[in-house]
Amino acid sequence: MDSLLGYICVMAVTTYLIRCTPLLFFRKRIKNRYVQSFLYYVPYAVLGSMTFPAIFTATGSIASSCVGCGVAVVLAYREKSLLTVALAASIAAYLMIVILG
Repeated sequence: MDSLLGYICVMAVTTYLIRCTPLLFFRKRIKNRYVQSFLYYVPYAVLGSMTFPAIFTATGSIASSCVGCGVAVVLAYREKSLLTVALAASIAAYLMIVILG
C-alpha cells in the first residue's frame, strides 16, 4: 500500500510540474503570430497522432479498420453529429469483421 501512495504522489507532482511550467516561463502575453498559431494547432496535431494509430489497430483487421475510418471520414465531411459518426463507424467496422468471418 505504501508503494501505491508513493506512485500517486510522484504522478501528482509530475502532472503539476507539467501544467505549472508554462505559467512560470510565459508570464506575458505571447505576441509572436508564429508561436500563437503553433500553440493553437498543437492540440489538434497531438489528438490526431494519438487517434489514427488506434483506429487501425482497434479491430485487429486492417480491412475493417479502413472501412470504419472511411465511413467516419465521409460522415464527418457531411457534418453529421459526433455520436452518429462514431456509431456508424463502429457498426461498419463490426459488419466488416462479421463478413470477413
